[in-house]
Amino acid sequence: MKSIRKFIAYYKPYKHLFFADMFCALTLSGIDLLFPLVVRFLLDDVYLMEDRSKILKYVLIVGGILLAMYIVRYFCQYFITSWGHIMGAKMEADMRRDIFEHLQKLSFSYYDNTNTGKLMSRIINDLFDISELAHHGPEDIFISIIKLLGSFIILMTINVRITLILLGVTIIMLFFSIFYNKKMRLVFQKNREKIANVNAQVQDSLSGIRVVKSFANEKIENTKFEKGNMEFLETKKDSYFIMGKFFSGNSFFQGILYLSVILGGGIFISAGELTLSGLTVYILYINIFLNPIDKLVNFTEQFQKGITGFERFLQVVETEPDIQDKKDAVELVNPKGDIVFNNVSFSYNDKNNVLSNINISIEAGKNVALVGPSGGGKTTFCSLIPRFYEISEGSITIDGIDIRDIKLKSLRKAIGIVQQDVYLFAGSIGENIGYGKPGAAKEEIMEAAKKANIHDFIMSLEDGYDTYVGERGVKLSGGQKQRISIARVFLKNPPILILDEATSALDNESEKFIQKSLEELSKNRTTLVIAHRLSTIRNADEIVVLTDEGIKERGNHEELLEQSGVYAYLYNMQFEDVAAESLN
Repeated sequence: MKSIRKFIAYYKPYKHLFFADMFCALTLSGIDLLFPLVVRFLLDDVYLMEDRSKILKYVLIVGGILLAMYIVRYFCQYFITSWGHIMGAKMEADMRRDIFEHLQKLSFSYYDNTNTGKLMSRIINDLFDISELAHHGPEDIFISIIKLLGSFIILMTINVRITLILLGVTIIMLFFSIFYNKKMRLVFQKNREKIANVNAQVQDSLSGIRVVKSFANEKIENTKFEKGNMEFLETKKDSYFIMGKFFSGNSFFQGILYLSVILGGGIFISAGELTLSGLTVYILYINIFLNPIDKLVNFTEQFQKGITGFERFLQVVETEPDIQDKKDAVELVNPKGDIVFNNVSFSYNDKNNVLSNINISIEAGKNVALVGPSGGGKTTFCSLIPRFYEISEGSITIDGIDIRDIKLKSLRKAIGIVQQDVYLFAGSIGENIGYGKPGAAKEEIMEAAKKANIHDFIMSLEDGYDTYVGERGVKLSGGQKQRISIARVFLKNPPILILDEATSALDNESEKFIQKSLEELSKNRTTLVIAHRLSTIRNADEIVVLTDEGIKERGNHEELLEQSGVYAYLYNMQFEDVAAESLN
């Protein structure tokens, strides 16, 4: 009932459209109920008249009335089919907007544990079924109730005993439907889980298609896909077996209804308790009586698909973001970039700490490099500053303000990040650079590109800044993508800069080229550099050696070499590797 109440709330913006749809449904049902009464009137009162001219007169009058009724019915049906569906589509769009906006609020930890393909299934597949339920559900129920009650009352006026027999069969059908309704709900839930798994497999395989082809592992991917595909097929089989029993059982009971009318009608006609015209009208009303039953049977399937989809939708939108603004959060105004870690500890999923009791003060404008063995928590350290993850203990302040007291948007606007794995959106080069400052003028975008040493390359392209980069920037080299991401941060112009191994995946020539851009970008900013190649951070104001035991060493390049500790070991090991490569 909680899910249904929340589902009903989505009708509120379209209540006028909803009531108009229901009014048309009421009119349509009323016209359908009147037709057998008109037939009865003709059979009992008109066709038996001795004056043939009067018969013709009444037939023409009745025909005109029926024509007017069916013209009205036409417009009602048109409204229901067109605007009713539009209402459902609008509700679907509202739900899709709500789930997408909520997904934007969820932290990295949610995406660490959730497959993108499964989320896509909820946004597309589930919401389509919800849209169908939103339109057809209330309408089908309303029409069915009107027709069932109307035809039942009229049938009672014709013959009470046959109608009570029909009522008994209908009650049996109701219990039969409730029984299979529960079974269908479970199997439809499994269907959604399995198709979500298939979507996840497709998304994963196609995203990594270059890796798949480079290892010639198409067969492995086909096998993985086939496994999920067959599991989905098995659940579909289960659902169709249940649906087969459900629909065939209801068809059987409908046959029993006709059989009851034929046998009961024959008995009562022979006893003189029912006229032939009464039986004819009775049979006509049986069709009207069965039509809403068919609708309710179909609605049962539709309801189960829609409501299970809506419940999966609610699972996402009711997920509370673990990182969000406090009620009294403040704007970060003209930040300088002083960063302080005070007894900071952090762990993923409340397991062993990745960082423990970190204490460090970074002055505004300083260039601080983070080095250390893999798994030491360098990327995690930097991810805590923009609150991509929430610290477990301690505090982090910027300009003396706890980051948890700063509005997220304001905090993140003050921080620019250049990562090793550059993400470019499908669109033009200009649009990707402009992502750093929405609404930026073309001149600003070009100036940022010049600072990132990518302007000349862009202008050499046929379409210049309008050049399409492809999905994830596949049409560009690693160095070109990296410089576009640097231009993006130049345009953002944040006081705090995080460089997360920004050059480690590049060749030496590209690295030297981009290193100049990064040095330009770092000027007059508080800069944190996660470095894999230690030769790139020798000029840092301070180097912090971070291991799984915490901060092991601090100092500049020369001071750390003199200590002959972890940094000296890592630096000398890299120097030996470089020397060996030059000899070869």
